[in-house]
Amino acid sequence: MLDFSFTEEQERVRDMVRRFCEAEIAPLAQEADETETFPRELFQKWGEVGLLGVRYPEADGGAGMDKITDCLIREEMSAVSQGFASAWSAHTHLGIWPIWRAGTEDQKQRFFKPALAGEKIAAFGLSEPDVGSNVRGLKTRAEKVEGGWRLNGSKMYITNAPIADFILLAARTDAEQSASAISLFIVELPNPGFDINSLKKEGIRASETGLIHIEDAFVPDDCLLGGEIGTYPIILESLSENRIGVAANAVGIARAALDASLAYAQDRQIGSRRVSDFQAIQHKLADMAADIEAARWIVFHGAWRVDQGTLDAATASKAKLIASETALRATENAIRIHGGAGIMRDYPVGRYHRDALVYVIGEGTSEIQRNITARGLGL
Repeated sequence: MLDFSFTEEQERVRDMVRRFCEAEIAPLAQEADETETFPRELFQKWGEVGLLGVRYPEADGGAGMDKITDCLIREEMSAVSQGFASAWSAHTHLGIWPIWRAGTEDQKQRFFKPALAGEKIAAFGLSEPDVGSNVRGLKTRAEKVEGGWRLNGSKMYITNAPIADFILLAARTDAEQSASAISLFIVELPNPGFDINSLKKEGIRASETGLIHIEDAFVPDDCLLGGEIGTYPIILESLSENRIGVAANAVGIARAALDASLAYAQDRQIGSRRVSDFQAIQHKLADMAADIEAARWIVFHGAWRVDQGTLDAATASKAKLIASETALRATENAIRIHGGAGIMRDYPVGRYHRDALVYVIGEGTSEIQRNITARGLGL
């Protein structure tokens, strides 16, 4: 890792994504945040340029890229709109990765392939109202009935749920509290047993998030992921790798805050001096730059570990903890540097801060990441 540098191909992809984001995402970001609506047609555009299949083999219809490239893409997308990046991530990784990993051939043809093309939008239903970060404690139940399963329960904070064509749903397939009792179901939407309500959020408002009430929802046997009961390990694999990706998202938010702050401080004048001439402002900018550089390198170290097949839970947690807390500090400093302008919606730094707040909570709180890291120390 001492001689680490991006390959020409990785830099080419990063530059392509940067141009795509400037042309296709930036013009939509502010309005989508204000109206809290996601432009569905963006999924088709992502599909056309191959951005929905980044982490999947070419033989399966993907782009065959590594995790480092995935993190470069996430950083670029998040620097323009974290709301859009969140919708993209929930679809491309959590929503369809388990289907690629463990689905039957029929499930891949019905759900995975159309999702890669942007023809269907996916969501991942794991979080529940009264369970918190304890995945093993989920209460949504799946009861075996003739020809399929009957689902009952609820899910909360589910990204893409209001616009999804299908949701990959975690449910308990028997009364045991063991991990082996947790399975995944592919539920086509709309489903008469699913009542999905859109949630109003302070952060990542350009992605649509849902509260789901499930009452006697029937799903056929062929929608049990892989046709197997007990796919909890697939959930854990998906979450660990995704924490590295989420850390890259946070770096993108922090970088956007630094770029906006530099531009403002160099342009804004107080009397005869630019804001950037004041040492106090220079120190804030220097701290932001140093923190972001450190966070970026632990993220890419984690991505490299994914590509080497050596990622462990503690490394993923460290990357997510450091990157999300860096984004929170950087975006708060951005508001301070902007002064009164920082709380005006004509400037993006307030949106960056609201988005950063999501990532010290979502995908495992900072406290959970510290717990995992402590366990890695033998504590």
